[in-house]
Amino acid sequence: MGMTMTQKILAAGAGLEKVEAGQLIMAKLNLVLGNDITSPVAIHEMEKFEKKGVFDKDKIALVPDHFVPNKDIKSAEHCRCVRNFAKENNISNYFEVGEMGIEHALLPEKGLTVPGDVIIGADSHTCTYGALGAFSTGVGSTDMAAGMATGEAWFKVPSAIKFVLTGKPAKWISGKDIILHIIGMIGVDGALYKSMEFVGDGLKYLSMDDRFTIANMAIEAGGKNGIFPVDDKTVEYLKEHTTREYKVYEADADAVYDEEYVIELDKLKPTVSYPHLPENTHTVDEAGDIVIDQVVIGSCTNGRMEDMRIAAEILEGKHIAKGMRCIVIPATQAIYLECMEKGYLKTFIKAGCVVSTPTCGPCLGGYMGILGDGEKCVSTTNRNFVGRMGHINSEIYLASPAVAAASAIAGRIVAPE
Repeated sequence: MGMTMTQKILAAGAGLEKVEAGQLIMAKLNLVLGNDITSPVAIHEMEKFEKKGVFDKDKIALVPDHFVPNKDIKSAEHCRCVRNFAKENNISNYFEVGEMGIEHALLPEKGLTVPGDVIIGADSHTCTYGALGAFSTGVGSTDMAAGMATGEAWFKVPSAIKFVLTGKPAKWISGKDIILHIIGMIGVDGALYKSMEFVGDGLKYLSMDDRFTIANMAIEAGGKNGIFPVDDKTVEYLKEHTTREYKVYEADADAVYDEEYVIELDKLKPTVSYPHLPENTHTVDEAGDIVIDQVVIGSCTNGRMEDMRIAAEILEGKHIAKGMRCIVIPATQAIYLECMEKGYLKTFIKAGCVVSTPTCGPCLGGYMGILGDGEKCVSTTNRNFVGRMGHINSEIYLASPAVAAASAIAGRIVAPE
C-alpha cells in the first residue's frame, strides 16, 4: 500500500521509511510560525520550560499582522512581547511594521516555505503553504512553544481525500470559487483531520495565487492540510522567490484515499458563501437582490497580486455605489508597492475605495472595517461565522475579488460582467 504526498513528507520528517494513516509520529520542523495574537501565549509558555531559547533562530518566523499597526494598548503590548522575544533570541525572520505583511502571503514571498517542508504555525490558515508542495498545518500556541524550543512536533498521520480538477475555468472563475464550491459540496467537516490533495489536468490553468487560496481554505472544510503537486508553475515561483534547496514528493500510484471527487472547472460559476458558514454556498446567479453595505478585498486568502489586478480591472473607470464602503488591503508591502507602480492604487481610490497597509484587521473583526447591527458585507476573507466581522446581527458573504469588486459597484451581490 503506497503513501500519499502528505504521508511521504511526514515520513521523511520523522526519519521513517513509511507511515500509515492514524500513526502517531514525531517530525522535525523546517519552520515554526506565530503572529501577534498567538505568539505571546507561546512565549509565556516557553518561560515555564527548563530549556531556554529557541532550537534555530533561522527556522522561526514571527509576523505581527492581526492588530497592526497597533489598534489599542493591549495590541501594542502583545507586539512588544513578540518584538522583545525576537530581539532576545536573535530571530532572523521577524517582520516589523513597514516590512511585515499578512503572514501567509509574506512567508512564500520571502522564500521561507518550499516543497517538502514540515511547517507548523499558531494560526489555522498555515495550511496555505501546501500550494508549494509543503506539509503545513495550524497548531495551538502550546504546540508552537514546544516547536520553537525543540524543533519537533507530534502528528497523527492523516488519511487523504483526492480532488481531481479537470477542464478550463471560465473568465472570472478563480481559486476562491473552486474552494467555495468544494466546501459547499463536502461541508465544513467533510475533510476533518484529512489531507486534501489536489491533482488533475485542470491544475495547469490555476495560477500560484489560485493555489494559495485553495490551500488556505482547506481548514474551512476541516482539513488537516491542503496540498498541490509541484509542477512547472511551482518551480517558476520558487526560482523568483528563494534559493533554498527543496525536495519534491509525489503520491504513490497505489496511494489510498478515503474518497475521490472530480471537479469540472469549466462548469463552475461565480460562487458565494452565505452567512453563517463557508459551506452555505450559492452561485451568484441565485443571489437575488441582496443589498450590501461594505466590501473587503484582501486577507491571507485573497490579498495577493492577482487579486489586486482582478479588482482593479473591474473597478477601472467605475465608482462604487453611493453609501458603499470598500476596503482594499494588499497583503504585503511588496504587493502594495507593485499596486502603486501599476496604477492600481489610483484606480481603487478614484473608484471610492480606501486602501490600507497590510493587516488582517477586518477579517477577524479586529479593526479597519467592523460591521454594525444588521450590516451586510461581501468579503474575500475565509470565514463568515456569526459576529466574525463585528456585530452578531451582521452578515458576511464570502466571495472572490471579482465578485467583491463588481458587487461594490452595484451595491448588491452580482457577478462580474
